[in-house]
Amino acid sequence: MVLKIRNLDIPVPLALAPMVGLSHSALRSLVAELGGAGLFFTEMLSAKRLPSENENISPFLVRSAGEYPLFYQIFTSDEKEVEAAAERLVELDAQGIDVNLGCPAPQLKKLGAGLELFNRTMTVASIIKRLRKRTDLPLSVKIRLGETENEAELLSSCRMFEDLGVDLVTIHARLNGEKFCRKPRWALIGSITTKLSIPVIANGGIFSVNDAKRCLEQSGADGLMIGRGAVRCPWLLRDIAAELYGLEQGPGQQTGQVVYSRFVSLLTERFRPEKRLGRLKQFTHYFAANYHFGHHLASGIQSSSSMEQANEVAEEFFRNAA
Repeated sequence: MVLKIRNLDIPVPLALAPMVGLSHSALRSLVAELGGAGLFFTEMLSAKRLPSENENISPFLVRSAGEYPLFYQIFTSDEKEVEAAAERLVELDAQGIDVNLGCPAPQLKKLGAGLELFNRTMTVASIIKRLRKRTDLPLSVKIRLGETENEAELLSSCRMFEDLGVDLVTIHARLNGEKFCRKPRWALIGSITTKLSIPVIANGGIFSVNDAKRCLEQSGADGLMIGRGAVRCPWLLRDIAAELYGLEQGPGQQTGQVVYSRFVSLLTERFRPEKRLGRLKQFTHYFAANYHFGHHLASGIQSSSSMEQANEVAEEFFRNAA
């Protein structure tokens, strides 16, 4: 059950995914409090900007003690940027460094980062070598399946990472051009997991305990990474840990209103006023799906111009939903 990543022992092999605008300190803390998560990731961080970011101000670097262990995910297209970034992450007490090689966002494509970087094998190899030389921290990469369902190519890529000193590979089980609405291809991950000596985490399309069970069965992965499913249901990792691994953690069942209110409190604690509302809107977009008439909550929060107005909208919604 314990997932070993270099010098780290992860007691429950469940990770909260790196998600732009979502995997910040408030969500990570909320999931940590509810239980079930063994590993956390930051949202994408620019390797170029990282050395000059102020951890006391930057919403990307704000962190609490409960968000542990925490891997910092970086994106870059330039191998010369990663050494200074690695030194900065050591200063920030990172537990690991993750390189984004799977994000298909257009803005990353323009920069030559994320999925675009994955296709530049020599640059990727140089980046990993430089990171491995600079730090003893665990290194991980997050990738997609590839352009087509090609087991040989996927295995070749993963073995390259293994040979370069990467300690963990997370595979998003969709092809490079596929959107989130497409069914994940967990079985393709299962075709390579037994052929690698480093752990593999499966990611993509996990929104329930049953999804998690089927993903493990088909992928044979050493662990699971939960993304949007954990934004919609922040207690999902706790439920998976209990059902699949027999680990009872966290405070037990709580109402959606209690969870939502706690998230608002964490936003208020961690972020400056101008940084709160946007993150609440992003979170609510997913969380509202728990309710039959959740679109009223989502649209009300989306049209709010202040946290005070958003709080009033949420209070009225939960009062009517009771």
